[in-house]
Amino acid sequence: MGSLVGIDYGEKRTGLACTDPNQLIASGLKNLPTVEVISFLKDYCNEEKVDAFIVGKPLQKDGTPSSLEDQILSFIELLENQFPNQKIFRYDERFTSKIAFQTMLDSGLSKKQRRDKGLVDQISATLILQSYLNYKANSL
Repeated sequence: MGSLVGIDYGEKRTGLACTDPNQLIASGLKNLPTVEVISFLKDYCNEEKVDAFIVGKPLQKDGTPSSLEDQILSFIELLENQFPNQKIFRYDERFTSKIAFQTMLDSGLSKKQRRDKGLVDQISATLILQSYLNYKANSL
């Protein structure tokens, strides 16, 4: 069994997370400029066995897609072309950025560290991935 990679896509920056090979626990992997994500994932997939990508699905409070959805769909199409052997799943990411920021507060990070939007993206990717794992475990 390979790991899963969680993706919190953003226009400028994207947060990435990964699971252990048993797909039990999500951990932060990286945050980087969005234009570098595909290249990073190619290198990562050459080093690690990856079964699937879990891409966040940002929804409004009323359940409608966010304004970023068209860009995410284009990104997913690129993922499908570059990684034909990996599955791609979507998972609701509502409130992950707020939860990530609260997690940073609760963990005692300094004000300067909390301003690091890349760290928020990485924590958000981890939350998306862990939520997906919990959902999968509860639906078996």
